[in-house]
Amino acid sequence: MSDDQALFDKGMPIRRAVLGAEYVDASMAKADEFMMSFQRATTAWAWGWAWGDPTLDRKTRSMLNLAMLTALGRTPEIKLHVKGALNNGLTVEEIKATLLHATAYCGIPAGLDAFKAAHEVLLAEGALPPKA
Repeated sequence: MSDDQALFDKGMPIRRAVLGAEYVDASMAKADEFMMSFQRATTAWAWGWAWGDPTLDRKTRSMLNLAMLTALGRTPEIKLHVKGALNNGLTVEEIKATLLHATAYCGIPAGLDAFKAAHEVLLAEGALPPKA
């Protein structure tokens, strides 16, 4: 078995656990030959190699992802990884603290976008009560 295949096989269950099987399975199902190259690469490298390293726990990795995605201004990915953070056991307070920390280093505009994205997901997931 190739190293890439081994990492793909290691990464797929991690990816499904963090992002949700429904999301991952849909991404795989709709990928044509061109996009499947990306699906295989991200599953092997990000999920098999990076997330599959036992040095950091999944909660820590989720916090890192939220901070890095805030810095990069990747709102759709922030939304995806807020849901992943909840799946990894982060509390709303831990997500908020992570985004506040990122805001201090990345700036108010980046932090505001991240907070808005996270707020939308937290409401949709029932982690925050709707405003009365």
